[in-house]
Amino acid sequence: MKTLLRPALTLFVLLSAITGLFYPALITGLAQAIFPHQANGSLIQRDQQLVGSQLIGQSFSGPNYFWSRPSATGPMPNNAAASSGSNLGPSNPALAEAVQARIATVRAAHPEQAGPVPAELVTASASGLDPHISPAAAYYQIARVARARQLQPEQVKRLVDRHTAYPSWRIFGERTVNVLELNLALDKLAAGKQAA
Repeated sequence: MKTLLRPALTLFVLLSAITGLFYPALITGLAQAIFPHQANGSLIQRDQQLVGSQLIGQSFSGPNYFWSRPSATGPMPNNAAASSGSNLGPSNPALAEAVQARIATVRAAHPEQAGPVPAELVTASASGLDPHISPAAAYYQIARVARARQLQPEQVKRLVDRHTAYPSWRIFGERTVNVLELNLALDKLAAGKQAA
C-alpha cells in the first residue's frame, strides 16, 4: 500500500502545481503581455473614468440613446454577476407577454417605423449581457435618436456605419454594433456640437 501511496501523492502534488500554479501564471503573463486590454476586461474609459466594458451590455432607455437588447439578469439588467437568460421556452405565455410588451414600447418610441421590430430589441440574449445589436436594429432607431439630439438622420447613420464591426475575416458571424461605444460617440458628437 505504501509503495502505491507515495507515487500517487507525488503525482497529485506535481500535477496540482503544474495545472494550478504554473499554467495559470504562464497564461496570465502571456495574456497581459500580448493582449493587455482584452485580458483586463476590455474596459472603456472616458475622461479617466470607467464607463463600462466592450463585453458587457448596458441598459439605455432615454430617447437620445440607442437602446440595447433587453436583459434577463437579476436583480438589475446587465448584472454580470448573474449572467443568465430568462429560461422561458418559446411556448411559455410569460415570454410571449414580455415580448409583446417590449414590441409595444419600441413601436411607441418609433412611430415612423412601419416594418417589423428587429428581434434583438425585444428578446434577451442567452447570457443576458450582450453588448451588441445588429446594424438593422441600430438603423431602426436612427430617426428617434436624431430627433432627440436635434441631429440630421444622415449624421447619425454615418456614426452607426463607423461603429459597425464586421465578422472575423468577413466570414464568421454577423455584423454588429456595440451599443455602449455608439452611445459614447453620440455624446462626443453632441459635446463637439455644443462647443462649436
